[in-house]
Amino acid sequence: MAAYVVNEIWVSDPATFQTYVVQVPPTLEPFGGRYVVRSGATEAIEGEPPGRIVILEFPDRAAALAWRSSPAYAAILPIRDASSTSRVYVADGYSG
Repeated sequence: MAAYVVNEIWVSDPATFQTYVVQVPPTLEPFGGRYVVRSGATEAIEGEPPGRIVILEFPDRAAALAWRSSPAYAAILPIRDASSTSRVYVADGYSG
């Protein structure tokens, strides 16, 4: 079953954050990850939205977690942390 990594992001340093953004795609490939949502603007329907939302799809939860703990992603994560605040979680897809 597919799994989704959901990122709610508040960017504090756009220039530095952009250096992180361009380095993420190659880290996804080995784990079968792909962007489903990669927005710069959100509109609240209910509650307060983050500055941006990114949703990544992986073949399953194991692949999502393996990507998140991979050396390639770990190498660029400090750039994200230095230039933004995030809330990140993984959710299983619906198999209904």
